Amino acid sequence: MARTIQQLFDLSGKSALITGGSRGLGLQMAHALGEAGARIMLSARKAPELEQACAELQAAGIDARWIAADCARDDEIARLASETLQRMGELDILVNNAGAAWGAPAEDHPIAAWDKVMNLNIRGYFLLSQAIAKQSMIARRSGRIINIASITGLGGNPPEMNTIAYNTSKGAAINFTRALGAEWGKYNITVNAICPGFFPTKLSQGAIDAFGHEAMASHAPLQRLGDDEDLKGLCLLFASDAGKHITGQWLAVDGGVSVVTGG
Repeated sequence: MARTIQQLFDLSGKSALITGGSRGLGLQMAHALGEAGARIMLSARKAPELEQACAELQAAGIDARWIAADCARDDEIARLASETLQRMGELDILVNNAGAAWGAPAEDHPIAAWDKVMNLNIRGYFLLSQAIAKQSMIARRSGRIINIASITGLGGNPPEMNTIAYNTSKGAAINFTRALGAEWGKYNITVNAICPGFFPTKLSQGAIDAFGHEAMASHAPLQRLGDDEDLKGLCLLFASDAGKHITGQWLAVDGGVSVVTGG
């Protein structure tokens, strides 16, 4: 018998790891999965921010804990995977969200900055997905991986926005999602990507300050930037059985910015 819509979206008994989960979009998605019943593990680099985020989730009645780790480092990724599984048992949902950006003209972009962005934004996604899948998801033939890409991964930028490494890494995250979804479907692991537009977060605040909130919102057909609940629905769809027949896909959450052509 087909389940009800409430049953399909229910994450009771599931466990989720969200990287970059101490603030912004990561914390918003942690709320979404926790509110649907999942046990939450947050990860980011800074322990005080994780403590604060975890307290916020717990105050909302969500079962939450945290591990400080740097997802740009191989050893830290391995430790994060093993400690998460040790403390959670198995892992059902992985949200690869930790990311970095760097602004510089392409002709002058520092190589060290390029490597920093690539190591966190795409290499880290691969290594953590690999570790969690090998240690938990593949053997159980069950898992949900959600990669946070960006609409910057769909193309270039206006001339005044110089983030060549970030755009490249997010384009890579989209095709990483397609390729991994195709390869791991045989294990009943779905792999999907969310491409946010501009949300007022620490990562995007510099651009919002430079161009102006209203000016940036004016480029969206919906005439607004993202808010603190706009990623919740899609994150839950990809994480739950409501999305069990969706894999290798990406969807933009950007107020329609990415469908506008001609500047």
